[in-house]
Amino acid sequence: MRVLGVDPGLALTGYGVIEAGTDDEVKTLAYAAIRTAAKTPLPQRLARLYDAFARVVTTYRPDVVAVERLYFGRNVTTAMNVGQARGVVLLCAAQHHVPVVEYTPAEVKQALVGYGNAAKHQVQAMVAAILGLPDLPRPDDVADALAVAVCHVYTARSLARWQGASSGAEP
Repeated sequence: MRVLGVDPGLALTGYGVIEAGTDDEVKTLAYAAIRTAAKTPLPQRLARLYDAFARVVTTYRPDVVAVERLYFGRNVTTAMNVGQARGVVLLCAAQHHVPVVEYTPAEVKQALVGYGNAAKHQVQAMVAAILGLPDLPRPDDVADALAVAVCHVYTARSLARWQGASSGAEP
């Protein structure tokens, strides 16, 4: 299973591509940030994000795109910008016929650290450890994208094990 994890944002969208085999190993294929300039008009920023994200999708051909679910905090402007960037990511995935799954920040933290209120540095350290990275991925948005991808792998594996155990219990 190849997973493209995404932490969407207008100024910076982090992404990470990982691959999970049939064993418990998870391999990192790529991770980076897509940046747009603040002084560029919004439509051009969204177009730049779309084009760059489409290149990632066509290059790595993920089986699924895992996206961090929008957290609506106090800053409405930031939430709207993230929502617009998120919409571009979802549209691009749909146009490339790649299914999308969403996870809340608490679900990601629970899957990686075992605690839904874990600190950001704990999640980043687990991402580096799980993926065998020499350093913490930077910037934070990239680490968050990899965390969402790992969360999906762990969630999918748990679900598959549970379904296998459930179907095995029935005659």
